[in-house]
Amino acid sequence: MFSRLSRLSRPRALALCAVPILALFGVAVLAPLPFTLAQPGTTANVLGADKGRPIITISGAQVHETSGELLMTTILATSPSADVGLADVVEGWFRTDRAVLPRDSVYPAGKTDAEIEKRNLGQMRQSQDSAVLAALDYVGEDPDDVDVRLHLADVGGPSAGLLFSLGVVDKLAAGDLTGGRVVAGTGTITPDGRVGAVGGVSLKTQAAARDGATVFLVPKAECGDAESELPAGMRLIPVTTLTDAVSSLRALDDGGQVPSC
Repeated sequence: MFSRLSRLSRPRALALCAVPILALFGVAVLAPLPFTLAQPGTTANVLGADKGRPIITISGAQVHETSGELLMTTILATSPSADVGLADVVEGWFRTDRAVLPRDSVYPAGKTDAEIEKRNLGQMRQSQDSAVLAALDYVGEDPDDVDVRLHLADVGGPSAGLLFSLGVVDKLAAGDLTGGRVVAGTGTITPDGRVGAVGGVSLKTQAAARDGATVFLVPKAECGDAESELPAGMRLIPVTTLTDAVSSLRALDDGGQVPSC
């Protein structure tokens, strides 16, 4: 091989050596990569309806009229089996409304799309149960006496927990949490009202701004992520508990002191 190359002119030898390199580059461009692409997803007003059905239905207790909106937010991510190429990754790195994430950080390895969807829906159901318990505990209602049903189609995962709790509190407690505003947010919640981080916050603030929100409730641990691509005019309120969130919204409406990131 070396003797044959030595008899070639330098340009031809370089061209011959470049062939396998270009072939490898072509494979890299065309081959799927282990990444997931995410972008701002849909929002839903938990005080309203989804596909004609109220998202929150309560019986066994007095329900108050509400105003404004409480938007739960989502991100839209490519499926675990989707082919993500080099061009997609490069484009995602240069766009503020996209995120490029290692696939294993978003989805459990070795699971099919159907298995992951089933897992996400299970997390949503568990999140709804926790949200109801946290809200009823906050307003002092007995879960054995009050029946709360939550309905939201085509959404999985636990990140709507905080907003579900706030929606139930808004309907059961006297006073108006939103003050007529469009308030958005994200965060998991435990039955005792602790708020947890969720990921994808900078994309969710963009979804919230797109759909009219001016206030965003963010888990305190994710303030930095939320501030990184914060839409103009969006006010961030950090929370660690359901009590934090309710108190901050009431203070915002009353002109009191409201925490910020």
